[in-house]
Amino acid sequence: MRISLLPALDRVLASIDAPRNLRALYALLTAFCVAGLLMAMARSALARDRELLSALWLGLALAVAFFGVNATGLMLMDQARGRAVRDPQDALADALGSAHRVLLALLGCLAVAGLAVLALAGLLWATRLPVVGPPLLAVVLPAGVLMLGGIAFILVILVGPLAGPAVWVGQDTRGVLRFLRWRLRHGLPETALLMAAVYLLVALATAAMSFVVVSGSRLLAGLAILGAGVELPVRELLAGVMGLGPRGFGASGLPLQGGDLGLAALIGGGVVFALALVLPTLVWLRGCCAVYLAVTEEG
Repeated sequence: MRISLLPALDRVLASIDAPRNLRALYALLTAFCVAGLLMAMARSALARDRELLSALWLGLALAVAFFGVNATGLMLMDQARGRAVRDPQDALADALGSAHRVLLALLGCLAVAGLAVLALAGLLWATRLPVVGPPLLAVVLPAGVLMLGGIAFILVILVGPLAGPAVWVGQDTRGVLRFLRWRLRHGLPETALLMAAVYLLVALATAAMSFVVVSGSRLLAGLAILGAGVELPVRELLAGVMGLGPRGFGASGLPLQGGDLGLAALIGGGVVFALALVLPTLVWLRGCCAVYLAVTEEG
């Protein structure tokens, strides 16, 4: 099935309004903050040589991030289809009941890719044979490069971005795999073009957020230290904005100064860092939903 590229690109470009979905923003920000807290607990347990507890916290962090992203995707799919956006608690409940389909579909695709890689490894092993080895290598080398590059391209352009949206509209695991196979056989170039537009939007959103965060943090540091007389080093005042917590800042070789004031600066900067991470992620998820709806002519 052919798709009309101009309306599809227009739908994709509309993904830039994803941050206006405040419910999705709240859900994703909460999920990332909780996941970050759990990862900090995992690092703390690992520093105390408690590997099992560290693995438990890490697993919980990954689960929170995974289900949080799926709950956010459900709300963004509502927005992309022009429907009333469900409440975050309803989206989380729906994600708990359906997100496993995304994981199963991804595992199925990775299994197929793994079989292809094993076959390639077998052919490479056969190139060690004395007679057929050299001519076989001359054939396997270019074929292997193209095959591995093609697998990576398909995973980045088709499987990774569109498996989630297929589940968020209600498809089961088999339906997702059928959809991915259909797009691979009949619509990969168009899908690649639309996903390239999504990645361009994400890059622009990331650049804009980086400019806002870097310029704003530098100006605020000057105002706080020179204008308001806050007695904190610039590096410590901006450490949280760069994603460093108390443990990470201490690992950089500088002691944490300022007591409660220094800790508050790290926490406040961490909120800014989380927002800078969440906003491009929202644009990417919303763009993936738009691409799915465009190639299936739904919504």
